[in-house]
Amino acid sequence: MAIVIVFLEAFINVLAQALTFAIFVRVLLSWVPMRLPWGLGEFVWSVTEPILAPIRRALPFMGGIDFSPLLALLAIQGVATVLLRILPPTLQ
Repeated sequence: MAIVIVFLEAFINVLAQALTFAIFVRVLLSWVPMRLPWGLGEFVWSVTEPILAPIRRALPFMGGIDFSPLLALLAIQGVATVLLRILPPTLQ
């Protein structure tokens, strides 16, 4: 059972880090428009848009500044923290 908990902890951490990295890449691509090789730009867009679009729709227009990536990063970290805390502790 402990191996499953360790796997879940690692999976949650890796998923949160991957989503955080993808959002950072998307923000950088919005500042400096360029094409990434091998379709990576489209991949980043397709991974982050389902997260950012609902936040963007819920936020009021703030003078051209998109705060959805910041709120998404906070939400990802918050959800990861809650999920990691509800997992039972592993026996060392």
